[in-house]
Amino acid sequence: MLPIIMVVMDGASGRIGAERSPLETASTPNLDILTRRGSMGRMFTVGEGIAPESDAGVFSLLGYDPLETHLSRGVVEALGAGVEFRDGDLALRAGFATVKGDKLVDRRAGRNLSTPEAQKLGVTLNKEVRLKSGVRFVFKPTVGHRAVVVFRADGHRFSSNISNFDPAYVRKGNISLAQPGVKEYDIPKCEPLDDSDEAVVSAALVNEFGFKARSILDNHPVNETRRRKAMVPANFVLMRDAGTSKPHVQGFHAKWGLDPLMMADLPAELGIGRLLGMDVRELEPGTGLHDYRKRAELVLDSVGRFGFVYVHLKGPDEPGHDGLFDLKKERIEEIDKGFFSVLVKSARLSGLVVAVTCDHSTPVEDKGHSDDPVPVLVLGGKTKPEGSSRFTERDAVKGSLGTLEKGKMLLDRLRQVAS
Repeated sequence: MLPIIMVVMDGASGRIGAERSPLETASTPNLDILTRRGSMGRMFTVGEGIAPESDAGVFSLLGYDPLETHLSRGVVEALGAGVEFRDGDLALRAGFATVKGDKLVDRRAGRNLSTPEAQKLGVTLNKEVRLKSGVRFVFKPTVGHRAVVVFRADGHRFSSNISNFDPAYVRKGNISLAQPGVKEYDIPKCEPLDDSDEAVVSAALVNEFGFKARSILDNHPVNETRRRKAMVPANFVLMRDAGTSKPHVQGFHAKWGLDPLMMADLPAELGIGRLLGMDVRELEPGTGLHDYRKRAELVLDSVGRFGFVYVHLKGPDEPGHDGLFDLKKERIEEIDKGFFSVLVKSARLSGLVVAVTCDHSTPVEDKGHSDDPVPVLVLGGKTKPEGSSRFTERDAVKGSLGTLEKGKMLLDRLRQVAS
C-alpha cells in the first residue's frame, strides 16, 4: 500500500455565494498543479447541518465519529498540553477573553495576547485563585490566548454534563456546535444540564473560577501594560467542552492498519494524536513561508517510516474568525508558496497518495465555523485526473468524488486508492 499524506488547511474553506471566497480569490499555482493531477469532491466533516469545532472535525477526518464518542475538547487539550489528567478530574478547554461591564466584548483578548503574557497571567491564577470547596486545579496557558484547566477530583465527584462557559459554542449531545460570531455577548454562566449533584457542583465550580479569575486578572500588571498600549485586557477566562474521562476508542493503527504520524502545533490536534496512539511531532507555532516549507520537508522526510501522515496547517482559520478576507486569502497563498511549492517539486510525490482538505469551513461573513461542506482533493495511487483546475468550493461541487456525508468516510476511500 502506498503511503498516505493528509494535508488539512484549518478553516480555509468558506461559502459559495455571489462573491468569490478567499479560497477562490487566492493565487495558488502549486495547489492548482496538484488539483489537475487528481479528483475533487466535497465533504461534511462531521455531518450535514453541523458546524463543528476543530477537534470534532479532526477526529472525523481520522476515521472516527464524534457524534458517537464523547471526545471532550477539555480532555483532549489537557493531553495535548501535557497536563496530567486522571479519570474523574474535570478538564475544560479555556481561553483568555475581554469583558467590559456586563458584556463579553472579545472572546480572544484581541487575538494579540502573546504566549509569554498568557504564561504570566497563568502563574498568577494558579497562585491566587482559591476555591471555596478547596478543589485543586491546574491552569495552563498553551499558545496565545488559549489555555486548559483541570480541576482535580481528590475525592470530589464531577460531571461533564454542564453547559459551556462560552456563548460561541453550544453543547449538543457529544459535541459543541459553533454559533455565528457576534460583536458582543452577555457574560456567560455555566449551567448544569441535568439535576444531579455532580452537575450542579461542577457548574458552580466553573462559575466560581471564572468570576474569581476576573477579579484577579483585571488589574494585573500585564493588563495594565496592555491598556497603556491601547490593547484590550485579557481579564476573563472562557471555558468549554468539559470532560471527566478519557474516551475509550480503538487506536489508529489497530483500526486502519497504518503506522500513523500526527504533525501539528496546537493542543487539540496533538491531544487527539496521543489519544489514538499516533506518533506525534509537535511543531513550533508559525504561519510564514519558512514555517510552511519546514512542515512540507518534515512530511516528505517521514515517508517510508510511516504509512499515514496527518499535517495540520492552522493559518487560514484565525482571519476567518476575525472576518478578515484579505488576510485569510494571504494565509492561503502563504501555504501555497511555502508548503505546496515543496510538495509539488518532490520526486517522492509519485509514490504517494495525497489528500488535501479542511477540518471545517470558516466563512469570513460568519466570523466562525459553519456547516458548509469543505473541498476534498485526492491524487496519486488509483486516482485518475478528472479535469478540475482549482481547489475551491465551486470546483468541489463538480468533482467526480461527489459529496461525502461524513469526514470519517474519507480514510476508507484513501486506503482503497492507495492499495
